[in-house]
Amino acid sequence: MDSALFLEKLILIVVILMITLVMALYFTFGERKIAAFFQDRLGPNRVGPFGIFQPFADGGKLLFKEEIIPKNAEKWLFILGPGIAMIVATITSAVIPWGTSLPIFGRTVQLQVADVNIGILYIMGIVSIGVYGIMIGGWASNNKYSLYGAIRASAQMISYELSMGLALIAVVMMSGTLSLKEMVEQQQGLNWNVWYQPLGFLLFLTCALAECNRAPFDLAECETELIGGYHVEYSSMKLGFYLFAEYINMFISSAVMACVYFGGYNFPGMHLITDPTWLGLAQVAVMFGKIFFFVFLFMWIRWTLPRFRYDQLMRLGWKSMIPLALLNMLATGAVSLYNTYGF
Repeated sequence: MDSALFLEKLILIVVILMITLVMALYFTFGERKIAAFFQDRLGPNRVGPFGIFQPFADGGKLLFKEEIIPKNAEKWLFILGPGIAMIVATITSAVIPWGTSLPIFGRTVQLQVADVNIGILYIMGIVSIGVYGIMIGGWASNNKYSLYGAIRASAQMISYELSMGLALIAVVMMSGTLSLKEMVEQQQGLNWNVWYQPLGFLLFLTCALAECNRAPFDLAECETELIGGYHVEYSSMKLGFYLFAEYINMFISSAVMACVYFGGYNFPGMHLITDPTWLGLAQVAVMFGKIFFFVFLFMWIRWTLPRFRYDQLMRLGWKSMIPLALLNMLATGAVSLYNTYGF
C-alpha cells in the first residue's frame, strides 16, 4: 500500500469516526425533541438557539462527573466493559459504502474504508462481540440488578441474532454476494431488495430493535424492575460510552438496512448527474437521508409501543421470528432455483 492511499484511508477513518460520534451526540437531542413532540411538550430549548447545544452540555456533564468504581467490583473488567461496547460499535462502520467515489485534490477517493468481500459476515461477527461488553460490565459491577440486566441483554441479543442472520442469508442467496458494495450496486434506481424481501426486511428491523436494546425490547434496562439495568453502577464517561454505543449501533443498523434493503446510496435519476463531485456528494446525502429515516423510525417506535414482558420477548424471538426467517429463507431458495433451472 502506497503512503498516499494509507493517508487517504486514515483520513477517511477519522472523518467517519467523527461523524459517527457527532451523530450519536445529536441523536440524543433528536430523540428528546421527538419524544417532546409526541407528548405535546417543547423538549430541550435552553442551551443555544432551539436547544441545539444541549448535547454538548450533556456531554460536558458526563465528562466532568466523578468517576466511581464500586469497592467490590472487578476493577479492570469494570473498565473494559464500556470500552468493548464502544469499540465494537465504532469499527462496524468500516465496511459501509457511503457512496462510490469523490474527487479530492486530484485523487479519486473511494467512500468506503474497506471493500471486503465478506462485509455482511464481518458485521455479524463484530456485532456478536458487543454482547461481551454488556455481559462483562454487568458481571464486573458485583451488583445483582446489573447482573440480571446483563443476562437479559445477552440472552436477548443472542436470540435475535439468529433471526437476523437468517433474514440476511435470504438476501445473500438472492444477490449472490456477501459484499455490501456489490449488494448496493445491484440495486440501481428503485430496484431495491425490499420489494423482493419484504418479510426479510421486517424481520431484520425487528431484530435490529432487539440488538440495540431499543423499546419495546429494552428489557435489559427497564427501570421498573432493574433500577437501570447492566450499567446501573456506572457513572461519568463509562456510562457515556454505554449510552453512546447504543446510539452508534442504531446509526450502523440503519446504515446496514439502507444498504441491504433500500439501495444504499442509489437513487432514481442518479445517471443524469455527470459531474463526479456532485454525484459523490449526492450519493452521500441520499445515504444519510435513508439512515435518518430509519433512526427516526427507531425513535418513533420507542415512544409509541409499550415494553414487552421478558417471556413475551423470548417467545417472539424463538417461536415466531426464527420460524418466519427459516420460511423466508426456504421460499427464497425455491424461487432462486426456479429462476435458474425451472421445474
